[in-house]
Amino acid sequence: MEAVAAGGMSAVNSVTGATGVIGKRRLEDRSTFDKRLRFSVRQTESAYRYRDIVVKKQDSFTYILLSTKSSEDNTLNPEVMKEIQSAMATAASDDSKLVLLSAVGSVFCCGLDFLYFIRRLADDRKKESIKMAETIRTFVNTFIQFRKPIVAAVNGPALGLGAALLPLCDVVWANEKAWFQTPYMFCGQTPDGCSSFTFPRIMGLASANELLLGGRKLTAQEACSKGLVSQVLWPGTFTQEVMLRIKELVGVDSQVRLFLSTFQHILLLVNLVGSVRQVLQESKALMRNTSRSSLEQANERECEALKRVWGSLQGTDSILQYLQKRTELC
Repeated sequence: MEAVAAGGMSAVNSVTGATGVIGKRRLEDRSTFDKRLRFSVRQTESAYRYRDIVVKKQDSFTYILLSTKSSEDNTLNPEVMKEIQSAMATAASDDSKLVLLSAVGSVFCCGLDFLYFIRRLADDRKKESIKMAETIRTFVNTFIQFRKPIVAAVNGPALGLGAALLPLCDVVWANEKAWFQTPYMFCGQTPDGCSSFTFPRIMGLASANELLLGGRKLTAQEACSKGLVSQVLWPGTFTQEVMLRIKELVGVDSQVRLFLSTFQHILLLVNLVGSVRQVLQESKALMRNTSRSSLEQANERECEALKRVWGSLQGTDSILQYLQKRTELC
């Protein structure tokens, strides 16, 4: 642990350097990120910019894409989670009918950023384990308590918390090349994201145990057959197919506009647009409100277990061994 802590501090020092270098590098990083936003992901005038996510408001929905700069393979650390929470809070209060969650590149989300965590656990294991678990609890509750529909477009691998969050979304479309895994046992971690409650509920106890206890990897088709994914889409046209389906969900008012073009129908159109948003929210409430309390309780239990595991020397050792063995993507 001392060697890891020293290595972690060495890595931090090598990144930071002198004060002048910090400022220069931050400006360069920001400039590079701005260019990536402008050219890699097409922006609109109403787009919001963050460091680790890209958020676009378009066609009556909010589009959130993971595009992490502070971690690798779209892993989740407190900074990334806070940005997602902020974007969802904005979407909850504006005229968005739903949120579309996806990622830039070929990876959806590889779960928690263990490298970030282990550096902090090495400093103060007890304090940092509590802090990290509480961050996850708040993040997961954001999904549980979100009143508008959440659609996940899984463009690539989804691991750990990245996979565990999917049952908290209302519709999940997956690229056929995507795969799913919750390798909790490999890294000495207990389940998160309410997966201890949602996985047995949607796929049965035996299949859930294969994932949560055995770390079995699922293909997109297998995940669909088990109820983790709503539909599998062709890789070559994945984004286009997702957008067509999103427009079908939010585009009822757009279709009616073709028939309501005269001035006297404007009031009727405004009422209809509002009703579409209300219908989506009310429909989600009917399906989700009965399980909301159970999900919050499951999230609380899981985070308490994480505090105990991460607060132990064995827990941090397991994470270290996992990081040492992980030689390829995710």
